[in-house]
Amino acid sequence: MLQSGEKAYLDLLKDILKNGVQKEDRTGVGTISLFGRQIRFDLSKGFPLLTTKKVFLRGIIVELLWFLKGEGNIKYLVDNDVHIWDDWPYRYYSQTLKKKGEKALSQEKFIAQVKEDSKFAKKWGNLGPVYGVQWRHWKTQKDKEVDQISKLIEQIKTNPSSRRLIVSAWNAADIDEMAKAGLPPCHTMFQFYVVNNKLSCQLYQRSADTFLGVPFNIASYSLLTMMIAQVTGLELGEFVLTFGDVHIYSNHLDQVKEQLSRKPTKLPQMKLNPAVKNIFDFRFEDFTLENYNPQPAIKAPIAV
Repeated sequence: MLQSGEKAYLDLLKDILKNGVQKEDRTGVGTISLFGRQIRFDLSKGFPLLTTKKVFLRGIIVELLWFLKGEGNIKYLVDNDVHIWDDWPYRYYSQTLKKKGEKALSQEKFIAQVKEDSKFAKKWGNLGPVYGVQWRHWKTQKDKEVDQISKLIEQIKTNPSSRRLIVSAWNAADIDEMAKAGLPPCHTMFQFYVVNNKLSCQLYQRSADTFLGVPFNIASYSLLTMMIAQVTGLELGEFVLTFGDVHIYSNHLDQVKEQLSRKPTKLPQMKLNPAVKNIFDFRFEDFTLENYNPQPAIKAPIAV
């Protein structure tokens, strides 16, 4: 029987520690890895923001709004003081200048330049056709665009029984371009399901950094499901997260053990501004988190 809620996440960490195998990875850090797992969350019972460590909610909201804007440049994130994507474009920038024999700015000065100089941001802050670009501007062979989010919402409203309520970020033609300055989508596709007037969402994640990334993914897609439920007039069902390669980085083991030593508390509640009826009209101020009482944050290095 599948576990649910924060316990499901903590049990997944335990499962990886107990049954995972050592596996080399693209970053060179190394992981303990498993293949094929699933956890789920009943969104009617609380917003699944982990309580065993404080999670950076503002970053989650700003990133999701950035996705929905259909953008692939980090400037919007930097302007809103969210830096979860900084490392990838900076790596591309510094490596490019190194090949030319030129001196690169420090990462701190690079980010400041992205914020202050639109031309510099356009050249160096672009991650390529990543998540939001694929969600809103999927290119067709006839050089047209598909707005998958708009199409999805229209389908939910007009044909909720459809088995095609799917958004894909994995555009095979764009993978190499995404990998230059960014990262090919880890959360590759998601599907919605409507029954008994309730909206559920299942995400497939090909690669999952369980300690750092997965808490973000859980909260982000749960929030997206809540937003879409509101604008389509539906109640909340489940968020289901299905994994491919689910792993713990070898330099996160102490942090994982610290988190597992803590006991979860009751999940908080997320309130959305009920006046918002269009998915693209949501702003940061439209989200209010109530009764969130987490234990302290646990810092860990990100593998790039």
